[in-house]
Amino acid sequence: MLELRRTRGRKTVRRYDWLKEIRRLDPERDFLRIYRITATLEFPWDITRALELALYRTYAVPSIGRLLAETAELTDRTQKRYDDTALLLDAVLEHGFDGADGRTAIRRINQMHRSYDISNEDMRYVLCTFVVVPKRWIDRYGWRRLSTHETHAIAAYYRTLGRHMGITEIPETFEDFERCLDAYEDAHFGWDEGARRVSDATLDLMAGWYGPLAPVVRGASMALLDDPLLDAFRYERPGPAVRTAVRGALKLRAKAVRLLPPRRKPHYARQNPEIKGYPNGFRVADLGTFPAARRAGGCPVPHTDEQPPR
Repeated sequence: MLELRRTRGRKTVRRYDWLKEIRRLDPERDFLRIYRITATLEFPWDITRALELALYRTYAVPSIGRLLAETAELTDRTQKRYDDTALLLDAVLEHGFDGADGRTAIRRINQMHRSYDISNEDMRYVLCTFVVVPKRWIDRYGWRRLSTHETHAIAAYYRTLGRHMGITEIPETFEDFERCLDAYEDAHFGWDEGARRVSDATLDLMAGWYGPLAPVVRGASMALLDDPLLDAFRYERPGPAVRTAVRGALKLRAKAVRLLPPRRKPHYARQNPEIKGYPNGFRVADLGTFPAARRAGGCPVPHTDEQPPR
């Protein structure tokens, strides 16, 4: 294994130190610690890209894409919706399920979802994307593949999040999540005009972060989408040369990242340059939307130390 030596007498730092720590932990008991290491120390950039793709995939299920179009949050206020989604998920990861900000984030997520008629099956599918898409992305484009411990811990983390969101019939193992996702997409991916508008707005947002390179970035983004996803939105399939170039560039990046020393300070999504809507900071309780007809919706999992919302 690659070893990189720090200067001024500090001890040798090995590239796989975090993986060694992960393997000393119990993925069922220590899933939060393992997922934090994976998401904020080993693969922060990859996890961000993978979760973007995970949420994007859900638009191709017409019942989900149509609802998102009807709310207009992802077409009229795309950057805010992106920021709020990333920050709410980030708060749970950073502060945990029992931390005050973590509980507040889950409460906000539940309040928003319960303002609409969303089926348990759609909610469970979205949860599956958070588990399956990051593993597939990292195994293909990360500087190393995910370990069995990490895969187990990620499934445990999102099982826990799903219970806090009131989702039922949650898959148990990663393999169960994967089978659920693939079957749901096979059965439900399809065309919807509103979902296409949401897709276009999302691609425009992400490409727009790169200024004059926006057309190139949008084309590269399309090259990373699989054919069932492209077909659901009725996009033209990119040529093989474009796909090879884009995927090859990501694999070259992975080789370069492998040569870097291990990250010692966690990097959370709130530190990402793509988060642009809160230059002066934010309160977790203020994130998201507040539909006028909202029903009360806290966390369905009881907490003995429950505190008032922050």
